[in-house]
Amino acid sequence: MTLGEQLAQYLASGLVVGGAYALIGLGFVIVYSVTRIINFAQGEFVMLGALGMVTGTGLGLGPLPAFVLVVAAVAALAAALERVAVHPLRRAPALAVLILTIGASIALRGGALVVWGTDPFALAPFSAGPPVALLGALVVRQAFWVVAVAALVFALLWFFFTRTYAGTAVRACAVNPRAARLMGIRVDGMSLLAFALSGALGATAGAVIAPITYATYDMGLMLGLKGFVAAVLGGLVSPPGAIAGGILLGVLEAFAAGLVSSGYKDAVAFVILIALCLVQVAGWLPWRVPVEEG
Repeated sequence: MTLGEQLAQYLASGLVVGGAYALIGLGFVIVYSVTRIINFAQGEFVMLGALGMVTGTGLGLGPLPAFVLVVAAVAALAAALERVAVHPLRRAPALAVLILTIGASIALRGGALVVWGTDPFALAPFSAGPPVALLGALVVRQAFWVVAVAALVFALLWFFFTRTYAGTAVRACAVNPRAARLMGIRVDGMSLLAFALSGALGATAGAVIAPITYATYDMGLMLGLKGFVAAVLGGLVSPPGAIAGGILLGVLEAFAAGLVSSGYKDAVAFVILIALCLVQVAGWLPWRVPVEEG
């Protein structure tokens, strides 16, 4: 394989993984924009989406019915988490709610361990067949599903946020919750909707990447952290920024694994996160991650 073909392979792999990171990062952005809460249970929504697809197809459901059922179930679980655990603490310090989401993440991971055990699960691709040669790179057929589903979700979110009343209300709460409340928008209801959307996005990411990677009870921890880095790369309040951040992170990871060593792949996200924290403290970023003022 020539150098050009190798670079094309790394780029293709990075774009596929980056699409999944962008979906996860969007979940962080939507919740933070409305509630100013960083939901570290987002990665477990991804894990539940992947394992739910394995269980659904194992019960005889086709990929599409299993996908719809799993996404709806995880969205309902995320909404329940907001209403049962997060909503009662809406006036509590931000640190308390952050710790609660970490606790929810641990609880969901523990529940998945009890239900599915420690063994990794493989899921058949949505489309069977050999890899496809594309611009010098060999791309597995499931990668096209990842990119297509991610693009469709991005388009639907754009339509939702710009062409629907509910999406406009969510954006209004993100800009100024107090003014939105004065205009008659139920901010509490928008918080519930934001969590449900984040659960659906996480489950979507988990469902489409499950055939590429093994589904395990602890896969959500690393994927959630990388989705968080993607969101921070985009400024934490910008959906287009989260998409760009996720794709950038995926491409950087792929090139680091291919050109340096696969052992450094997971370290890329943490290096980027540390670097972002340092340059923000120094005031070098063109944007700043917003902080809620009391």
